[in-house]
Amino acid sequence: MVPVVWDTWLKSGAEAEGFQLTRQVWSDRWSFDGYLSHQILVDEDAPGHLIACAQWQRREEAEAVLAKDKGSETIRQRTPLLARPRERWVTCEDRAAP
Repeated sequence: MVPVVWDTWLKSGAEAEGFQLTRQVWSDRWSFDGYLSHQILVDEDAPGHLIACAQWQRREEAEAVLAKDKGSETIRQRTPLLARPRERWVTCEDRAAP
């Protein structure tokens, strides 16, 4: 399993529309091979700050979605609402013994 974390900052005043479009982006993920689940975290101290944590079966499947996103109407609508470019981290779980 490959956890992928996305950090999103929306412009002031664009939070409601940005949240709705972000939810749609992640709902659409169910149609992608290898997609397992996601959780969207909302920063209570910073309006417009979202962190999406997704689970993919393999890194290659998580990477393939980036190319498909370039043609996504939902992504196109959300992009002008961003306060800054989104950041993405592909991670792995620390399995070292305590």
